[in-house]
Amino acid sequence: MTASADRIVPTDLSNEMSRSYLEYAMSVIVGRALPDARDGLKPVHRRILYAMYELGLTPDRPFRKCARVVGEVLGKYHPHGDTAVYDALVRMAQDFSMRDPLINGHGNFGSVDNDPPAAMRYTECRLHSLATNALLQDIESETVDFADNFDGSQQEPVVLPARVPQLLLNGSSGIAVGMATNIPPHNLAELVDGAVALIHNPELTDLELTRYIPGPDFPTGGQILGRDGIRDAYTTGRGSITLRGVASIETIEHRGRPDRDAIIITELPYQTNKAALIEKIAELVNDRKIDGISDVRDESDRDGIRVVIELKRDAYPRVVLNNLYKQTPLQINFGANMLALVENEPRLLTLREFLRVFLDFRVEVITRRTRYELRKAEERDHILQGLLIALGRLDEIIALIRGAADTAGAKEGLVENFGLSEAQADAILQMQLRRLTALESEKIQKEHEDLVAKIADLQDILDRRERVDGIIEEELQAIKAIHATERRTRIEQSEGDIAETDLIANEQALILVTEQGYIKRMPVNTFEAQSRATRGKAGAKIKEDDGVEHFISCLDHDTVLFFTDRGVVYSLNAYHIPTGSRAARGVPIVQLLEIPKNEKITTVLSVSQFTGDDYLIMLTQKGFIKKTALSAFSNIRSNGLIAISLEEGDQLRWVRLAKEEDSVIIGSRQGMAIHFKADSDQLRPLSRATKGVRSMKFKGEDEPISMDILPAQVVASIASGEEDSEDESEEINPELANNGPWVLAITRGGLGKRVPVTLFRLQNRAGMGVRVIKFRKTGDKLAALHVVNPGDEFLIVTERGIIIRQTVDAITPQSRSAGGVRVQRLDEDDAIAAVALVPPSAENGTENGEESEE
Repeated sequence: MTASADRIVPTDLSNEMSRSYLEYAMSVIVGRALPDARDGLKPVHRRILYAMYELGLTPDRPFRKCARVVGEVLGKYHPHGDTAVYDALVRMAQDFSMRDPLINGHGNFGSVDNDPPAAMRYTECRLHSLATNALLQDIESETVDFADNFDGSQQEPVVLPARVPQLLLNGSSGIAVGMATNIPPHNLAELVDGAVALIHNPELTDLELTRYIPGPDFPTGGQILGRDGIRDAYTTGRGSITLRGVASIETIEHRGRPDRDAIIITELPYQTNKAALIEKIAELVNDRKIDGISDVRDESDRDGIRVVIELKRDAYPRVVLNNLYKQTPLQINFGANMLALVENEPRLLTLREFLRVFLDFRVEVITRRTRYELRKAEERDHILQGLLIALGRLDEIIALIRGAADTAGAKEGLVENFGLSEAQADAILQMQLRRLTALESEKIQKEHEDLVAKIADLQDILDRRERVDGIIEEELQAIKAIHATERRTRIEQSEGDIAETDLIANEQALILVTEQGYIKRMPVNTFEAQSRATRGKAGAKIKEDDGVEHFISCLDHDTVLFFTDRGVVYSLNAYHIPTGSRAARGVPIVQLLEIPKNEKITTVLSVSQFTGDDYLIMLTQKGFIKKTALSAFSNIRSNGLIAISLEEGDQLRWVRLAKEEDSVIIGSRQGMAIHFKADSDQLRPLSRATKGVRSMKFKGEDEPISMDILPAQVVASIASGEEDSEDESEEINPELANNGPWVLAITRGGLGKRVPVTLFRLQNRAGMGVRVIKFRKTGDKLAALHVVNPGDEFLIVTERGIIIRQTVDAITPQSRSAGGVRVQRLDEDDAIAAVALVPPSAENGTENGEESEE
């Protein structure tokens, strides 16, 4: 009893529990759950990679069984269960888990459906070239510290000499005791650019670095909505990033049945289980929580993900898609928690701190590698100096060796008589007779000279920090050149996130909408100015049963308003419209706007600012005109806003921006035009849900074809007329012809002219108007009427999608009664569909374009 009592140590229970739990917590934090900020790896991943490197499983060697690797890791470095090691190995080989996999897997390594991998006795693996090039290079050059393994029988690296910021590249997630980490993956090329920028300017802030690293880049692609979450994560270490899968709305053709709309999912949010997503959608449909879905099927194959959600005939695709975003894992929040180990202490890091820790580590690695190489070079040169001494006094050395009783005596004689070190003496005694030839002697001398230069260079690297920075940059760029890939995840605008316009150039663009509802945006400089009467360039790949219907020019920061025949207006930021090449067809507008199938877009208008003194002037197919304040349209809901009330059978056709002092000019299909003021005497402002007043009298089957606005300063120079008249013999004044502005009239047959606006006197609203053009060919009609100024440029688009860009100066000024000149050469079955003016700030083309292919 006495002996046992002597071994009992009185201890305070609360202190003992606190100490023991703290030790356990730190063991989990450092030894399992949190990655090291230097190489971005947890111990298990580091041990797997190092064990594979020791086994010689490099990219140029054959695959080996994963069971062999797991056994090596367990036996030498990681005293835990084989399941944990194999799971970690599998994840490093999954291209849907790692942005850039570190292991090449051969066999079944699981799937995005959360299918388990095959057992490790069936699968094979080897190191990926990225792992050997960027993580394990120089590990044998004393670049990192080694420590004893769990039983002291082996040495393992404390950290790998990473050449890229691997922690940001592939991200990491882990749950420790009292803390967790969740770091998103990034794009290798962007990380290299950011690190290089920080080398050149160490004072860069977190936000300034986002110019090079705009946000995470997930292996499964998808979209990031908004930049607020990214900004929080990069500047504070924590942020909620909204991820959304990529889905498009397509029309599926059924043999013998009407075509149906379908939502096609091609990319998923990071770590979303595809099978669970499909099951969730089916469950919501069965519970009637989502309406409009008739079928869900998985058509994914080795080429990629394709989940088809077929819709009912009366469903609104955008509404269904929005419900899928809201109620299923097709949209998730990624909670970024940028926690990592810095000097074995958990720290919450910002973007700049991540890169700073990595760059400081690279400085240490390169310094240690240089010292190692310097030591080896000096040791080798020391031996060469001894060999050179031996070659210079060869006869004396041979005599000494022949006279020595044994090797030890010869070695001692060399050291005493020739001033050699023991290492040099050993090298001389081991030298082969063939090294005594003149050629071999020259080789030794050349190697010595090369080593002297190398030693000087290595010493210079150690003495100058800028040399080290240059090597870091050079190695980063080399990795980027070999392993960089295109960004997969797109960063999209989010509602309320206005910072995106600061990152988008406000350039001139064209927006083109086809009859079947395809839309795209193109830079104005896609079409240089061409000579009059040339053929133009293809502006869109138009199907035989489709044609260009709306065509405007705007700036990328403008708000684009879409007015439908039912008198409803929808809005979209111009830069949200996907950019397409000249040959691209565009995307279905139903992917961007919730426009019902029974509505058709009749006017597309761009607005830069919703100011209080601007108005929208609307003209219907039956000739009713209305003026409403632009400010009434500053906040348009996603499902549209009523712009005008219509009579039965009437349609809203044209909408233009104007001020109170401006005037309106309207052209008719038969070549007539009327000009009247837009002030309250002729057009008083009306609210949105009103009908409007009569604009013009039309003869027979004539109807409005175009409307434009004349600025106030032009209106003041035009004399008012009492009666409507048509003066067919009116002559053109040369001074008016040269100064402008003019009315540009273009016919469907490709003829056009400039008519001075002073030839269109002001009249009262609802009159007959005056003739604007005399048609040369029977059956020709007026296609467009615009007010233009000297130096303006315009673009013409035909029904088959051919676009030509011209300057108005190339069009001949003529009187109202003239027939015009050829402005575009048309194919036999083609006609002018629309004319759009290039914004005033657009670049003026200086070269005449050649006739272009279709």
